[in-house]
Amino acid sequence: MRVLVVNAGSSSLKLRLLGDDNELLGSRDLPAIDGEGGPDAARAAAAELPDPEAVGHRVVHGGERFRGPVVIDAEVEGALRELIDLAPLHQPTSLAALDAVSSALPWVPAVACFDTAFHATLPPPAAIYALPAAWRERYGLRRYGFHGLSHAYASRRAGELLGRSGMRLVTAHLGAGASLAAVRAGQSVDTTMGFTPLEGLVMATRSGSVDPGMLLWLLEREEVSERELAETLEHDSGLKGLAGEADMRRVLDRAAKGDEEATLARDAYIHRLRGSIAAMAGALGGIDGLVFTGGVGENSPEVRALAVEGLGFLGLELDADRNRAAHGDAELGAGGGRAAVLVIAAREDLEIAAQVRRLLAA
Repeated sequence: MRVLVVNAGSSSLKLRLLGDDNELLGSRDLPAIDGEGGPDAARAAAAELPDPEAVGHRVVHGGERFRGPVVIDAEVEGALRELIDLAPLHQPTSLAALDAVSSALPWVPAVACFDTAFHATLPPPAAIYALPAAWRERYGLRRYGFHGLSHAYASRRAGELLGRSGMRLVTAHLGAGASLAAVRAGQSVDTTMGFTPLEGLVMATRSGSVDPGMLLWLLEREEVSERELAETLEHDSGLKGLAGEADMRRVLDRAAKGDEEATLARDAYIHRLRGSIAAMAGALGGIDGLVFTGGVGENSPEVRALAVEGLGFLGLELDADRNRAAHGDAELGAGGGRAAVLVIAAREDLEIAAQVRRLLAA
């Protein structure tokens, strides 16, 4: 089945047409759909590609209702619009891309694949916030988790590379946004992001977890407005807040030259990452493998080495030469390590295509 994968992000719109064997039959990379060109450019790009037999849309938030891929009809689209409040930065771009591509290919079945769905298997102790039941029920307050399509693919691909099933894996999606997942036998049992993508690790421009009491302290004293607080936590924190810039490559280069701000930013990033890997291993009761993916996870041997350093007690050990030379999907572990260490290229498009085919075949 030829599947057109539509991945609408905050800074870009990516179209990938995958053939029966996942060969790339065509692609288009456009600015974000709310930017230059807008929906017209998306419609034109979709119409230029060879006709697909199905379209798979990456949708960030499925709420509590959507726990797997679903064929999009008017009712589903309406339900997705009702979820905008849960993901106001991301859901509108997914829906705009859906409208544009559907208008270009109205006869082609469209499927929504959700970043939150992989984490629908979180057990209640991992999903719940210790808040009053009335709040949780009224507002749907729970830990949803994100990057699920990436975590799902990385864990499945790790099993293929290692020729094993039923493993306890920690998958580390490290990009501009960053999260970990604890995966047992292909199912997510814990993750670092929560109700929003702000929770968890230090990221490029997002703060990661901070003390909610501190935020209340700032608001109560009217030191910052709600709008300023939201903008700062989302766009001016993380590496950018600590080092003045969000690009991990630049931060590492500056740290190597002795820059104090960059060194602190690097070390804070690694401190949170290393501790959270151990926490995910604890949720699994042990670890059989650690998987790095995402832009930073795939392309920074230094981040991988620093993250694994100090985790020998989990049986994790890197081979320095393999780590430096890694390209594409590769095993990085030293022979003496009890647990595997891998780097896997992020392929959300393959995961979306696989989900679309399984759903429509059923």
